[in-house]
Amino acid sequence: MINDAYHAVLAYMEQGGDVLYLIGIVTFLMWTLLFERIWYFRSEHKQVIKTATDEWEERPERRSWSAQEIRSALISQASARITGSLPIIQTCVQLCPLLGLLGTVTGMITVFDAMATQGGNARSMAAGVSMATIPTMSGMIASLSGLLGSTLVKRKIDYEIELFEEHLTMDH
Repeated sequence: MINDAYHAVLAYMEQGGDVLYLIGIVTFLMWTLLFERIWYFRSEHKQVIKTATDEWEERPERRSWSAQEIRSALISQASARITGSLPIIQTCVQLCPLLGLLGTVTGMITVFDAMATQGGNARSMAAGVSMATIPTMSGMIASLSGLLGSTLVKRKIDYEIELFEEHLTMDH
Protein backbone atom coordinates (compact mmCIF):
# COMPACT_ATOMS: atom_id res chain seq x y z
CA MET A 1 0.00 0.00 0.00
CA ILE A 2 2.75 2.47 0.93
CA ASN A 3 4.73 1.25 -2.05
CA ASP A 4 1.75 1.95 -4.34
CA ALA A 5 1.36 5.46 -2.92
CA TYR A 6 5.07 6.10 -3.42
CA HIS A 7 4.89 5.00 -7.06
CA ALA A 8 1.78 7.11 -7.66
CA VAL A 9 3.51 10.21 -6.26
CA LEU A 10 6.62 9.45 -8.30
CA ALA A 11 4.56 9.09 -11.50
CA TYR A 12 2.78 12.37 -10.72
CA MET A 13 6.10 14.16 -10.19
CA GLU A 14 7.45 12.82 -13.49
CA GLN A 15 4.34 13.97 -15.35
CA GLY A 16 4.63 17.48 -13.91
CA GLY A 17 8.31 18.01 -14.56
CA ASP A 18 11.16 19.32 -12.45
CA VAL A 19 9.26 22.37 -11.21
CA LEU A 20 7.06 20.10 -9.09
CA TYR A 21 10.07 19.21 -6.97
CA LEU A 22 10.63 22.90 -6.29
CA ILE A 23 6.94 23.37 -5.42
CA GLY A 24 7.21 20.37 -3.11
CA ILE A 25 10.26 21.82 -1.34
CA VAL A 26 8.60 25.22 -0.86
CA THR A 27 5.40 23.56 0.39
CA PHE A 28 7.37 21.42 2.83
CA LEU A 29 9.21 24.51 4.14
CA MET A 30 5.96 26.44 4.46
CA TRP A 31 4.20 23.72 6.46
CA THR A 32 7.26 23.04 8.60
CA LEU A 33 7.29 26.71 9.60
CA LEU A 34 3.52 26.70 10.20
CA PHE A 35 3.88 23.72 12.54
CA GLU A 36 6.79 25.50 14.23
CA ARG A 37 4.50 28.47 15.00
CA ILE A 38 1.84 26.12 16.38
CA TRP A 39 4.50 24.43 18.52
CA TYR A 40 5.65 27.85 19.74
CA PHE A 41 2.15 28.74 20.97
CA ARG A 42 1.81 25.39 22.73
CA SER A 43 5.22 25.41 24.41
CA GLU A 44 7.14 28.72 24.58
CA HIS A 45 4.57 31.49 24.27
CA LYS A 46 3.43 31.62 27.90
CA GLN A 47 7.01 31.91 29.12
CA VAL A 48 7.80 34.74 26.67
CA ILE A 49 4.76 36.70 27.84
CA LYS A 50 5.47 35.95 31.52
CA THR A 51 9.07 37.11 31.25
CA ALA A 52 8.15 40.38 29.54
CA THR A 53 5.22 41.01 31.90
CA ASP A 54 7.37 40.35 34.98
CA GLU A 55 10.01 42.78 33.71
CA TRP A 56 7.33 45.45 33.27
CA GLU A 57 5.63 44.74 36.60
CA GLU A 58 8.96 45.09 38.48
CA ARG A 59 9.24 48.73 37.43
CA PRO A 60 8.45 51.13 40.29
CA GLU A 61 6.89 53.71 37.95
CA ARG A 62 5.20 53.34 34.58
CA ARG A 63 4.10 56.81 33.45
CA SER A 64 7.30 58.61 32.45
CA TRP A 65 8.56 58.91 28.91
CA SER A 66 11.38 56.44 29.55
CA ALA A 67 8.93 53.94 31.05
CA GLN A 68 6.76 54.21 27.95
CA GLU A 69 9.79 53.63 25.74
CA ILE A 70 10.68 50.54 27.77
CA ARG A 71 7.07 49.35 27.42
CA SER A 72 7.27 49.89 23.64
CA ALA A 73 10.54 47.95 23.52
CA LEU A 74 9.05 45.06 25.51
CA ILE A 75 6.03 44.96 23.20
CA SER A 76 8.27 45.09 20.13
CA GLN A 77 10.51 42.28 21.36
CA ALA A 78 7.57 40.09 22.32
CA SER A 79 5.84 40.83 19.00
CA ALA A 80 8.95 39.75 17.11
CA ARG A 81 9.04 36.47 19.06
CA ILE A 82 5.29 35.92 18.58
CA THR A 83 5.41 36.70 14.85
CA GLY A 84 8.46 34.52 14.29
CA SER A 85 8.62 33.07 10.80
CA LEU A 86 5.23 34.34 9.59
CA PRO A 87 6.76 36.58 6.88
CA ILE A 88 8.62 33.59 5.42
CA ILE A 89 5.42 31.53 5.52
CA GLN A 90 3.53 34.27 3.68
CA THR A 91 6.32 34.48 1.10
CA CYS A 92 6.06 30.72 0.49
CA VAL A 93 2.28 31.07 0.04
CA GLN A 94 2.85 33.76 -2.59
CA LEU A 95 5.69 31.85 -4.25
CA CYS A 96 3.76 28.61 -4.91
CA PRO A 97 1.48 29.98 -7.69
CA LEU A 98 4.47 31.65 -9.32
CA LEU A 99 6.34 28.36 -9.35
CA GLY A 100 3.22 26.76 -10.84
CA LEU A 101 3.30 29.39 -13.58
CA LEU A 102 6.96 28.58 -14.17
CA GLY A 103 5.94 24.95 -14.61
CA THR A 104 3.29 26.04 -17.11
CA VAL A 105 5.87 27.91 -19.14
CA THR A 106 8.33 25.01 -19.14
CA GLY A 107 5.53 22.61 -20.11
CA MET A 108 4.49 24.84 -22.98
CA ILE A 109 8.09 24.98 -24.16
CA THR A 110 7.96 21.17 -24.29
CA VAL A 111 4.75 21.37 -26.34
CA PHE A 112 6.28 23.83 -28.80
CA ASP A 113 9.41 21.72 -29.02
CA ALA A 114 7.31 18.64 -29.82
CA MET A 115 5.40 20.58 -32.44
CA ALA A 116 8.62 21.77 -34.05
CA THR A 117 10.35 18.40 -34.11
CA GLN A 118 7.42 16.04 -34.70
CA GLY A 119 5.01 18.25 -36.60
CA GLY A 120 2.17 18.32 -34.10
CA ASN A 121 2.09 14.67 -33.04
CA ALA A 122 -0.79 14.55 -30.51
CA ARG A 123 0.88 11.98 -28.27
CA SER A 124 4.08 13.99 -27.84
CA MET A 125 2.11 17.21 -27.33
CA ALA A 126 0.00 15.56 -24.60
CA ALA A 127 3.04 15.05 -22.38
CA GLY A 128 3.90 18.74 -22.69
CA VAL A 129 0.32 19.80 -21.93
CA SER A 130 0.42 17.57 -18.85
CA MET A 131 3.72 19.19 -17.85
CA ALA A 132 2.02 22.57 -18.28
CA THR A 133 -1.13 21.97 -16.24
CA ILE A 134 0.03 19.77 -13.36
CA PRO A 135 2.49 22.33 -11.88
CA THR A 136 -0.14 25.07 -12.14
CA MET A 137 -2.66 22.99 -10.24
CA SER A 138 -0.07 21.86 -7.70
CA GLY A 139 1.13 25.42 -7.08
CA MET A 140 -2.42 26.63 -6.53
CA ILE A 141 -3.29 23.77 -4.16
CA ALA A 142 -0.10 24.32 -2.17
CA SER A 143 -0.79 28.04 -2.01
CA LEU A 144 -4.40 27.59 -0.91
CA SER A 145 -3.44 25.14 1.82
CA GLY A 146 -0.73 27.50 3.03
CA LEU A 147 -3.13 30.45 2.85
CA LEU A 148 -5.53 28.65 5.16
CA GLY A 149 -2.77 27.76 7.62
CA SER A 150 -1.10 31.17 7.55
CA THR A 151 -4.42 32.99 8.00
CA LEU A 152 -5.22 30.97 11.11
CA VAL A 153 -1.73 31.51 12.52
CA LYS A 154 -1.83 35.25 11.68
CA ARG A 155 -5.14 35.64 13.52
CA LYS A 156 -3.64 33.96 16.57
CA ILE A 157 -0.52 36.16 16.35
CA ASP A 158 -2.55 39.37 16.05
CA TYR A 159 -4.78 38.35 18.95
CA GLU A 160 -1.84 37.47 21.21
CA ILE A 161 0.03 40.70 20.43
CA GLU A 162 -3.08 42.79 21.13
CA LEU A 163 -3.74 40.88 24.36
CA PHE A 164 -0.13 41.41 25.46
CA GLU A 165 -0.27 45.16 24.73
CA GLU A 166 -3.43 45.49 26.82
CA HIS A 167 -1.90 43.39 29.60
CA LEU A 168 1.01 45.78 30.19
CA THR A 169 -0.81 48.31 32.34
CA MET A 170 0.40 51.82 33.04
CA ASP A 171 -0.74 51.90 36.69
CA HIS A 172 1.49 53.31 39.45
